[in-house]
Amino acid sequence: MTLAPDFLEGAVDLHVHSAPDLDPRRFDDIELAREAAQAGMGAILIKSHQNSTVERAWLVSQVVPDIRVYGGLVLNETVGGLNPAAVELAISMGARQIWMPTRSAENHRRHHGMRGGISVLDANGQLVSAAEEILQQIARSHCILGTGHLSPEESSVVIDRASALGIRSLLVTHPEWPPTFYSLEAQKELSSRGNVIFERCFVSTTHRCGFVPFETIERAISDVGVGTTVLSTDLGQPDTPPPVEGLRLYAERLRSTGFSVDDIRLMMQTNPARLL
Repeated sequence: MTLAPDFLEGAVDLHVHSAPDLDPRRFDDIELAREAAQAGMGAILIKSHQNSTVERAWLVSQVVPDIRVYGGLVLNETVGGLNPAAVELAISMGARQIWMPTRSAENHRRHHGMRGGISVLDANGQLVSAAEEILQQIARSHCILGTGHLSPEESSVVIDRASALGIRSLLVTHPEWPPTFYSLEAQKELSSRGNVIFERCFVSTTHRCGFVPFETIERAISDVGVGTTVLSTDLGQPDTPPPVEGLRLYAERLRSTGFSVDDIRLMMQTNPARLL
């Protein structure tokens, strides 16, 4: 008997990909929302590496009213990089998460053998002025700040400044993935601040991200805590499980290794819903 109804009912996926997109996607926005609604999920947050999903999410919500659909903005080169004007617009339109650069990040490109890219730091290790302005904008909103594909060193500076500005919702993006890997010691230090949550993504365990062992994620949750963990999928690729199925598999895997029903509901329902 599947455990899926217990865990997917009211679940929230803060990191899912759908079409339209430059990358092939398994579902378009409407198909994805319908799949999630049919499974009884409470909300999804659509992410694109290329452009804002805020307007798309609003439209999908009109077509599929049985689930909350949210969007956000990734600060890659296609939206002008660290672009305060784009952030201001996205927030005013209802963005629920602003991510620091992902594929345009200098750290991401260096990891993949490419040159160039965006850093949030200047030559002296200080935040560039555009990043400072963006953090101030997020501090005046109720938006989640995602660290994207910045290096842990860059993210540490961002988190320090964001905390000083009073940003209440800081989401560290897939801390198990090699380019954005955080040691358990670093995670414990950040979790003690009270406003830092770790988004542990199912896709990290697939071929897309180098088959990070499930045991790595399970140990991080055990050591750092369920209270500072959000379970997301980061799925939507044609060659990985469908996002809803991925969330189901994630829950069942964690349950089989000893996490309680309440633990999983906290990480899959309560924690992400609170961030939204």
